[in-house]
Amino acid sequence: HVQLVESGGGSVQAGGALTLSCAATGNRASLRCMGWVRQAPGKEREGVAAIGPDGDTAYADSAQGRFTISKDNAKNTLYLQMNSLKPEDTAMYYCASTERYYGKDTVTDLVFDWWGQGTQVTVS
Repeated sequence: HVQLVESGGGSVQAGGALTLSCAATGNRASLRCMGWVRQAPGKEREGVAAIGPDGDTAYADSAQGRFTISKDNAKNTLYLQMNSLKPEDTAMYYCASTERYYGKDTVTDLVFDWWGQGTQVTVS
């Protein structure tokens, strides 16, 4: 069993920054690969970024160069630093995890097994 709890969402002006956090507990194998997925109103879920067990990272094209995913293994916490935010980044952001890391396919195919409840990010 895995529990993922996101925090750090909020409202920010365009061009601003936010850092999301995800506290993870549970089966270590299920937490080997972690990522962030977002869903805007009326749209499908979209992968944002993922990080593998060796620290390899992958990003959606929309996040590349603006967002940074990182993980503190000692704290079992995942982060997403978001810079240069745009109104189109407005969405519910979910933390997710799975056992295997598939590089960018992890982001594009949303191959996650466990999901958090989400934290809202609003950019105006």
